[in-house]
Amino acid sequence: MPMKIDKREYRRIELMEVRASDDGQKIVEGYATTFNQPYELFRDPDTNMIVREQVDRNAFAETDMRDVIMQYDHEGRVFARVKNGTLTLTPDEHGLHIRADLGGTEIGRQLYEEIKGGYTDKMSFGFTVAADRHERFKDADGNNVLLRTITRVLKLFDVSAVSLPANDATEISVRKTGDGLITEAMKEIQAEAERERKIGEIRKLLKGETENHDA
Repeated sequence: MPMKIDKREYRRIELMEVRASDDGQKIVEGYATTFNQPYELFRDPDTNMIVREQVDRNAFAETDMRDVIMQYDHEGRVFARVKNGTLTLTPDEHGLHIRADLGGTEIGRQLYEEIKGGYTDKMSFGFTVAADRHERFKDADGNNVLLRTITRVLKLFDVSAVSLPANDATEISVRKTGDGLITEAMKEIQAEAERERKIGEIRKLLKGETENHDA
């Protein structure tokens, strides 16, 4: 789920895989995001509107990832870092691959054990977007879908293990995506529904007048 503070956005990612190497390293691996695989951000049952997002395969081609850090809940101590070689991020055919060595500090080793034991089982990452595009369509179930495709990530700030990935700001922040595009789309959907309602009422009146005339 998303959270937005100014222009920085956050997305939840699934648990990284834990791998213990023969030399005793405390390694966690996984993907910050997958490419071209839409995920749901928001659903409004009143308008049958769904907001989905996906990341383009080339979105990280020019991203600033020179000093990405790994934290807990996006704050506090640093567990791994690109600059010292304990954190690596590599775009591949599947997504943005992450590999972190948590063995360098006592708190890093503790986090490794928490992840391994299932006490901490989610992560998120913080980034800013340089470019995106939006599409609107109806899906097979008749839902009004707004699809946001992130085509270029400007900067990746951190990847963080998180205790509670969901947050109260989700609905508010997702409505800000695309500078009000979601809000405008919902207004259009509601206006269209109102037009359909009025057309239905007119048809009922015309049908009633026709039946009375035939009688």
